[in-house]
Amino acid sequence: MTHKLLKLLAPVSLLLAGCQPDLPASADGLLYCSEGNPESFNPQLVTSGTTLDMTAAQLYDRLIDYDEDEHRFRPALAERWRASPDGLRYTFFLRSDVTFHETDYFVPSRNFNAQDVVFSFNRWLDTEHPFFAVSGGIYPFFSATGLNQLITRVEAIGPHQVEIELKEPDSSFLATLASDFAVILSAEYAQQELQAGTPELIDVRPIGTGPFKFGHFRRDVAVRLERHKDYWQGQAQTEQLVFRITPSDHKRMLMLLTRDCDVSPYPPARDIAWLEAREDITLQQATSPNTAFWAFNTEREPFDDPRVRQALAHAIDREALLRTVYFGHATMADSILPATSWAHTPMSDAFHYDPERARELLAEAGLPDGFTMSLWALPVQRAYNPNARVMAELMQSNLADVGVNATIVSYEWSTFRRHLAAGLHDSVLIGWSADHADPDNFFRPLLTCAAKESGSNRAQWCNPQFDELVQAAIRTTDTEERMAYYALAQTLLAEQVPLLPLAHSQRFQATLNHVQGIKPPAYGGIRLYPAYRLQQSPETKDAL
Repeated sequence: MTHKLLKLLAPVSLLLAGCQPDLPASADGLLYCSEGNPESFNPQLVTSGTTLDMTAAQLYDRLIDYDEDEHRFRPALAERWRASPDGLRYTFFLRSDVTFHETDYFVPSRNFNAQDVVFSFNRWLDTEHPFFAVSGGIYPFFSATGLNQLITRVEAIGPHQVEIELKEPDSSFLATLASDFAVILSAEYAQQELQAGTPELIDVRPIGTGPFKFGHFRRDVAVRLERHKDYWQGQAQTEQLVFRITPSDHKRMLMLLTRDCDVSPYPPARDIAWLEAREDITLQQATSPNTAFWAFNTEREPFDDPRVRQALAHAIDREALLRTVYFGHATMADSILPATSWAHTPMSDAFHYDPERARELLAEAGLPDGFTMSLWALPVQRAYNPNARVMAELMQSNLADVGVNATIVSYEWSTFRRHLAAGLHDSVLIGWSADHADPDNFFRPLLTCAAKESGSNRAQWCNPQFDELVQAAIRTTDTEERMAYYALAQTLLAEQVPLLPLAHSQRFQATLNHVQGIKPPAYGGIRLYPAYRLQQSPETKDAL
C-alpha cells in the first residue's frame, strides 16, 4: 500500500516541481515568508499547516466559517442552514452571486451553485467518482475524522440548495465543515480538465471562489497569488500575495529586517523578547490551541510494548524543553488536549520525569541494557514547536541517561511528510494545531484507527476501545456526557502512551509596522484577505 501511495502521489509532485515560471513584479503586494513548499494547492489532500496557510483561506471558501471572536458558526458560501430534528439531515441554502476565479487557463461560464458542492464532496466521498483517485485518492482529514463514512448522501435539491444526509448524529459535523479542508471546488473546471485528459491539474493550477487566485509557483522560491476582483465579500486589500519559501528561521528574520518580507510567521522563541523591543516590528500572538508531541511508531518493536513507551515518557525532562526550546512561551502538556479545551482532563502523573522509573520499565520489558532508535525531528517551524532539532538534541541526551541511543533524523519538509506517512519512523517530534474549537479535532484526526489508515495517525496506533469512546462522545450533544467519554479516552491514552504530549505554545507572528489588518489565527491557517500596507517602501516594491 505504501509503494502504491508513493507512486500515485509522484505525478502531482512532478507537476508541482515543474510549475516554475518567473514571478513578475507588481507595484502593490504583500510578502509573506513561508517555511516550506506547498504539497498541493488543494487542502482536501493534505493536513500540513504550511500548505493550508498558502491555500485554504486565500484560494477557497467553505459552506460555513467559524467566528473566533464570537465563538459561533457563521455563513459563508451558504447563507443559512437548518438541521432536521433527528440531526441526520442538513439543508444548506447557497449564495447565488459568488464567482469562481477567471485565469488564463479557465474562464467560468456560470456562478457557484449546488453542483459545485455536490462535486466537491463526492470527490472524496465516492470511490467510484472520476476524480476520487486523482492525485492519489487520499483525503486524510476526511478519512481520519470519519466524515467519509458519516455522510451517506449529498444532493442538489435546487440550483442553490444542497441536502447532506448523515448515517448517525455527529456533534462535531458543523465544526468539521468549517475547517480549512472542506473547501469548495469548481465542477465546471473539473469537467474541463477531465475532457482534456488532465484531471490532476485541478490540484496544481487551482480554481476556487476565494479572495485570491493562483498566479505562479516556483519551487523553493515563491508562490504568487493575485487579487480576485469579483470576490463576493469585496476585493482584498492587497493586489497580490507572494509567499517567499524560506525554510531557515534565521533567514526569515533577516528578510523581515531587510524588508524582503512583510510578515514572518513562527519567529524563533529565542527572538521573542528582542522582537518585542524593536520599534519597526509588530509582534502579535494568539492563544492557538495546539500540542507538540512525541509519537511512537507502535507497529515497530519495541514500541509495540506499552511499557517501553511509558519508559520513554518518563525519560524526558519536559521542563528543560520548555526553558530551552520555548523560552517560557509555552505550558507543559498533561494531555493531548490543551487546558483551554472544555474537555481537558489532566494526566500529569503519567508523564512526569523519572529516569529511575524509566530504567525499571525498560528492564520489565526485557531491555535492561536499552536499545537503539531513530528520533525524527520536524524540519520546519510551527506554532507548536519552534525548534524541533534543538528539542531532539535535548531528548537525545535524556534518552542516553536511561541507556537508549537515539539517532536524530530529518529531511526536507515534503520528503519528511512523505516518509512519515509511509511509516518509516521509529518516533517523531511533531504536533497539531486545532482546525476548529471542538475537542474531537484532537482525537479523531490523530489517534483513531481511521486516522492510522489515512496516514495522519503518526503513532500508527489503533485501539478499538479508544475509538468506541470517541464515537460515543460525538453521538451526543450533551456536554456533560461528552466530557465523561473524553475523560475516559484521555485516561486510556495516559495508560497506553502512543504519544507523549510535550507542550502547548503561544502562536507568534512578526510583521513590519506598515502591515495592518492581520492577526495570527486561533484555528486553522492564516487569513490574509484583510491585510494591507499603510504605505509601501521602495525597497519592498523592488522585492516584489
